[in-house]
Amino acid sequence: MDDLAGRTFLVTGGNTGIGLAAARDFARRGGRVYLACRSRDKGEAAAASIAAETGRDAARFLELDLADLSSVRRCAAEFLALGQELHVLLNNAGVAGQRGLTRDGFELTFGVNHLGHFVLTTALLDGLAANAPARVVTVSSDAHYQATEIDFGALRRRTRSITGLPEYAVAKLCNVLFTQELARRTAGRGIATYALHPGVVASDIWRRVPWPIRPLLTRRMASTEEGARTPVYCATSPDVASATGRFYDGSREREPSPVATAELAGLLWEHSEAWAAP
Repeated sequence: MDDLAGRTFLVTGGNTGIGLAAARDFARRGGRVYLACRSRDKGEAAAASIAAETGRDAARFLELDLADLSSVRRCAAEFLALGQELHVLLNNAGVAGQRGLTRDGFELTFGVNHLGHFVLTTALLDGLAANAPARVVTVSSDAHYQATEIDFGALRRRTRSITGLPEYAVAKLCNVLFTQELARRTAGRGIATYALHPGVVASDIWRRVPWPIRPLLTRRMASTEEGARTPVYCATSPDVASATGRFYDGSREREPSPVATAELAGLLWEHSEAWAAP
């Protein structure tokens, strides 16, 4: 879609990195963008930069802390109260290489990368369906191939590994499973779902990785603009309009991990739904 006029996009983590690069692309082509992120100062600055670039009021900040489910619910309620149409939800924000717990007591990487987005997405589903055709695009990673299982008990405990990367692989597997199950549960509602690997990108997702490791980790990574190509493709390309529940890499469909079964996807949804209850 070269012309996105009349289309509304909500981008988590839209103040920086891949999210900001994608939001700029949507706005340049006429779309209206909501930047859902934690920092008001950074979010409003990003919205102002998009307005200056496009010459119109193309972006707006929404406060969202994915590590706090009450914040996620407030963000969804604030957006719905605007009465604004929603055509694309880009679940982009995430953390990697961090350790800890969310405010609600979930392993940090799982809580931010999956559960927060689960709550946001399910809260906005009716709005998306009302503006069909609509899309839910979730940034996963090829790191999901490294996860061999989901220990559901471990998701309720503090990060165990030193690097946090095994937990990151599990969280990214959850993104793929969520996309698959969401496709099944929204069949016939005009909502297409996509999970993707954006490439190995030098974005702020690595900001908490310790200093001696971070520059070595990121120096050969792709730029955020390059990383935004596949999310933007999944969010806007007519080539994938009829696809749903698939995994993409380099703007091409790719077979996900064999661990990503329908049975595990259904089990993850059941756990997420129970844990997400207020």
